[in-house]
Amino acid sequence: MSRTPDPVPSPGLPQQDEEQRLRELGYRPVLARRMGGFGNFAISFSVISILSGCMTLYGFGLNTGGPAVMLWGWAGVGLFVLCVGLSLAEVTSAYPTSGALYYMADRLGGRRWGWYTGWLNLLGLLGAIAGIDYGAALFTGAFANLQWGFEPTPGRTMLIFCAILLLHATLNLFGVRLVSLLNSISVWWHLAGVALIVGALAIVPDHHQSPSFVFTKFVDQTGWDNPLYVAAIGLLLAQYTFSGYDASAHLSEETSNASVSAARGIVRSIWVSWIAGFVLLAGLTFAIQDYDATRTTQTGVPPAQILLDGLGTDGASALLLVVIVAQLFCGNAEVAAASRMVFAFSRDGALPGSHLWRRVSGRTQTPVAAVWLAVVVACLLALPSLYSATAYNAVTAINVIGITPAYAIPVLLRLRAGDRFRPGPWSLGRWSRPIGWIAVVWVACVTVLFCLPQASPVTVDTMNYASVALAAVLILASVWWYVARRSYGTPTTAAYGSDRDQAELAEGIV
Repeated sequence: MSRTPDPVPSPGLPQQDEEQRLRELGYRPVLARRMGGFGNFAISFSVISILSGCMTLYGFGLNTGGPAVMLWGWAGVGLFVLCVGLSLAEVTSAYPTSGALYYMADRLGGRRWGWYTGWLNLLGLLGAIAGIDYGAALFTGAFANLQWGFEPTPGRTMLIFCAILLLHATLNLFGVRLVSLLNSISVWWHLAGVALIVGALAIVPDHHQSPSFVFTKFVDQTGWDNPLYVAAIGLLLAQYTFSGYDASAHLSEETSNASVSAARGIVRSIWVSWIAGFVLLAGLTFAIQDYDATRTTQTGVPPAQILLDGLGTDGASALLLVVIVAQLFCGNAEVAAASRMVFAFSRDGALPGSHLWRRVSGRTQTPVAAVWLAVVVACLLALPSLYSATAYNAVTAINVIGITPAYAIPVLLRLRAGDRFRPGPWSLGRWSRPIGWIAVVWVACVTVLFCLPQASPVTVDTMNYASVALAAVLILASVWWYVARRSYGTPTTAAYGSDRDQAELAEGIV
């Protein structure tokens, strides 16, 4: 059953009292509002992390379409993702809560819309932690291989991955102020890192590929014969990288002037990443010395081979370290976003053991149990990488097909609501509907696309398990609905200080 959207301030009003706005949306403030506008932008920019997504899936791109698909795919996907971000930002401005996507869907469409959006969003966020931190583990193994001859076996890579997860859990337990500081540093680290990598690869190597090679060379190592199909699945590199910008919305209860800052954070993180990512991909591709040797490198990380061939061992090791630190920033930001989603979903009674996951530390005002749950589930998602070389691509696809539909659902419901939806202080105005429909159609296309097999012949080892994961989470959500439907629900009134509020506050802060 559809629900009439809650009234929100009209555009042009002075800065809201965000704590009062949160109460109007039905929640008592319990998280520390210590993040500014730049910090909010920085968390989404850090989660998108071009030095994580572009670098970890660069090898996938070399096999699935090659340079032409990577470069032109990045340009095209970035434009469509910007439309998704613009539309999502408008709805975020109206509903600035930690629940973000599922809360918006609940308010605009009803409880079931919110329920399934929340489970999809949660799957995507947890898959993102696994993908980001496992990618960082792969690069750490490649760095150790260059420096000390370390052999990055799957078992050793998994141990590095677990250590990285532990690091990120620990950092997140110190509170949002440290998270915000690290994300602010991350912005400049990423931009300086791209400039350093591209600059070094442009100046040092004696040989560079031609513009024709970079922008027109098509390569198919997938086993599929249809070039259009190969080019389509090759878009995963860009679409995977351009995800996670909902982090700005998930941190809105910890952001000053969130109704504007969270919306701006989403949009800025996308267009800055779009420009910087194109420069990075072009810089790497121009510097390829031997395409086949780069594709099949013993380091397991093609960008590492490009750096090694172009800059030598010392130069490659130094720049790999820059990339690894950027990936660590990215994973830390993603743990923060995912844990806030776990906290908010539990606050509304949606998860098994919700009473535990919604608990907040009275000292740091951080959802401690939610942080630990996020990293443990991410670890479990990455375990198949011990047994299958294609499992990492499946984890990245899980991230895309989980989180991307969750972006479009609030936008679709906002379009369906029409004039009943009253925008917040940040609005698209007359562009809202055309941009919104572009966003919805794009998301529908990529959701189908990334459930398709990525390699031929399709075997147990080469199957794309993202579709299986999507089906599993939808089945789990459907079964759990009949168990938890009486306990689940976003606040139906803005009755601040209600019995439910008081009881949850007493139980939820430790």
